[in-house]
Amino acid sequence: MTTTTANPHANTAPAKMPPQIPYIIGNEGCERFSFYGMRNILTVFMMTSLLLAIPEEMRKAEAKEVFHTFVIGVYFFPLLGGWLADRFFGKYPTIFWLSLVYCAGHACLAFFENNIRGFYFGLFLISLGSGGIKPLVSSFVGDQFDKGNRSLAQKVYDAFYWIINFGSFFASLLMPVILKTFGAGVAFGLPGVLMGLATLILWSGRKKYVHQPARGANPHSFLKVVWTALKGGSLGLGVAALGLVGAAYSLSQMGGLGFVAAVCLALVLVMGFGGAGAALQLERARGIHSDEAVDGARAVLRVLVLFALVTPFWSLFDQKASTWVLQADQMAKPEWFQSSMMQALNPALVMILIPFNNMVLYPTLARMGLKVTALRRMGAGIALAGAAWIVAGVLQLWLDEGATVSIVWQMLPYALLTLGEVLVSATGLEFAYSQAPLSMKGTIMSFWSLSVTVGNLWVLLSNVSIKSPAALQAIHSTGYSETACLMFFFAGFALLAALLFALVARRYPMQNNYRG
Repeated sequence: MTTTTANPHANTAPAKMPPQIPYIIGNEGCERFSFYGMRNILTVFMMTSLLLAIPEEMRKAEAKEVFHTFVIGVYFFPLLGGWLADRFFGKYPTIFWLSLVYCAGHACLAFFENNIRGFYFGLFLISLGSGGIKPLVSSFVGDQFDKGNRSLAQKVYDAFYWIINFGSFFASLLMPVILKTFGAGVAFGLPGVLMGLATLILWSGRKKYVHQPARGANPHSFLKVVWTALKGGSLGLGVAALGLVGAAYSLSQMGGLGFVAAVCLALVLVMGFGGAGAALQLERARGIHSDEAVDGARAVLRVLVLFALVTPFWSLFDQKASTWVLQADQMAKPEWFQSSMMQALNPALVMILIPFNNMVLYPTLARMGLKVTALRRMGAGIALAGAAWIVAGVLQLWLDEGATVSIVWQMLPYALLTLGEVLVSATGLEFAYSQAPLSMKGTIMSFWSLSVTVGNLWVLLSNVSIKSPAALQAIHSTGYSETACLMFFFAGFALLAALLFALVARRYPMQNNYRG
């Protein structure tokens, strides 16, 4: 075996972009159009058609609950998709077959526009398909890179996020008009056609991709290392037991919380306390599991603390398609303008901000001596979301006072929220992939998606809590509306999370876990 010493003066070949990347980007653009195309008209369709049997004063709350329950499903099923890919099939086959389920869900929405059970079944299939592929596509992008061209990965993740918003922009702008002009069958059918095209594009590149094989049954998986650590001492088991007690109580409150919220809260409590218990005595898993597996589990648990602090951001971000749409209904606007069309501003700003940040903002800050790390971006993004909701709350106060407020004012909170989104979400995709050990990519990307589920869970729980007599009395004593109080509550929630995120991030050791 010959060892070669590199010449430091030799020319190094520039990193090359993998040629298969356009297939993945094209697939993602069409899939995101299909998803946002149906999601962005979902609240409006339920308010004006699907839920007409419900009294008008209860319809807004019902539409908001159905919407956020759907989003919870979308970001819960990544756990299933990641497990299927890692354990049995690999990423590409799992993405392909779940994409067909996704297409079937769109078909149900188009055919069952007047059948609430059929429509909800379609939402279930879309949440299963969209959620199942979500962590796989983003980690599949990372699989196409190695340490030789890793420098291009963040640019591709930015392009990946840019194309997501390219699809979202046109979906947000066109679908409300199509719904009003051609009806729900066409409006929900067109996204299905785009999802079919996305699947075809993905299939076309099947011979070009780098395929990481499924691991099969792994005796040193993340969950098995965690379980071994928990069994190693009474302290960890005691902490985990607290999570089980909390989960049992959550499930007992299913009547008040609702099935989805109760089950998700129970899951969060089990994972949170179980992870904390395992972290306290993780070293006890050494010897039973390899050092690599134990160190990998520690890395995942460390990242999960940061992910938990990102969940308030998603609480605020996803309400732009529910709470902010309902606020826009109260605002002055041209007769032709639909409230849900305002959401097109978000992806339009994303497409501007991503190249602006990379070509202007970040280089300028670097020249000023300020290093713009991934964690600093994400912390700032959470804080900007809080600021956006302060502005939205002020607008709501004006509306509650009976003032005529132009919908143009909503551009300001949208701009702040979108800048926060670029800093959190686009950065978080590459951060999550880079921090995961090679054997735990699917696991960590699933947890990243699960953070969105938890964010929407906070929305459902806040909606339940605000209906309690004590909460209503406290709100009425302020003289403000329930909507305004919730807006300021979520703003404070995000600002507190941003502060905690900054404190935790200062001690976080960054990893570079790309394949060699």
